Amino acid sequence: MEAIKEEFGRIAEQPVYKFKVKNENGVEFSCLNYGCIITEIMVPDRNGNIENVVLGYDTLDEYLTDSYFLGAVIGRVAGRIKSGSFELDGKPYSLTKNENGNHLHGGVNGFHRVVWDSEFLESEHEAGVRFTYSSPDGEEGYPGNLCAAVTYILNNKNELIIRYDGSADQKTLLNMTNHTYFNLSGDLKRDIRRHTLKISSDRYLPLNEELLPSGELSAVQSTPFDLNIPQLIEKGISSKHPQMILAGGGYDHPFLLSSRQEQEIILADHQSGRTLTIETDEPGVVVYSGNQLKEEGEIYGVPCRKYLGICLETQGLPDAINHPQFPSVVLEKGEEYHTSTVCRFGTAAEAN
Repeated sequence: MEAIKEEFGRIAEQPVYKFKVKNENGVEFSCLNYGCIITEIMVPDRNGNIENVVLGYDTLDEYLTDSYFLGAVIGRVAGRIKSGSFELDGKPYSLTKNENGNHLHGGVNGFHRVVWDSEFLESEHEAGVRFTYSSPDGEEGYPGNLCAAVTYILNNKNELIIRYDGSADQKTLLNMTNHTYFNLSGDLKRDIRRHTLKISSDRYLPLNEELLPSGELSAVQSTPFDLNIPQLIEKGISSKHPQMILAGGGYDHPFLLSSRQEQEIILADHQSGRTLTIETDEPGVVVYSGNQLKEEGEIYGVPCRKYLGICLETQGLPDAINHPQFPSVVLEKGEEYHTSTVCRFGTAAEAN
């Protein structure tokens, strides 16, 4: 295992570092202590060509002005919270409203805008980085002083393991995720429309016009949301299903997972042969097919455009605090929050 730390830039006088970790197979990932952003993941195709399979930027300035949350950790709560408001034990709380009167992805200065403390973790067969941050009581409107930690570990099985930990001195909310956009073609040679996606899920959450969950848990059967058998992403996003049209011509939807830590999510690019298998202990995943990416600017020298990458955000369900039927995202005082997601990279033989 190899691990390197180098300065990537500065925010005022505060240094931002890039960490690079490489395993014995040549698989490598890079991340920043700003927003715990994953900037690159380098993996081989079926012919052994090692290329980057995530969206990112070359400079810190681009990340500072990014509106797509590329590669970032999201918190305290991922997704939207209706009207930026909720109640705990009858007490109302008001959060920062940063999208059409709602609270999105932890607010204006959520975890994606924070410089985290960091330390390398190394052993014989794996290495990574642990990030820690103390979020003060009232930050973005959330109650309680929260101690949060994010750990990225790469092993020689070509697995990137993401762990989230937290505890607070008051009852609060916590539902963290990572917002990496994947594109398995390698160095963004193609968009993700010809990727296939498989998700073990019998129910998804329809959205209203504000892209908030309506509260229903709808069956995926006979809809573009039935991904229990691998489907071309293009087939879903070109569908005339009202939910696809509502979300801007594609997926931006939470799925309730029907299995845990059993290869429940598989993304594949059959041209390169690359595969990504995700296993998690989280109850759901939000699938976002890059519908809102605009045709302006560049990402690693490639013109930005719709469907350039796909997010597979393992997490609790969005706006769960306002829907008692959803799995809870409440963190009790003194309770320990622990979740993990494994991203396993591999290759498949070329189809005949």
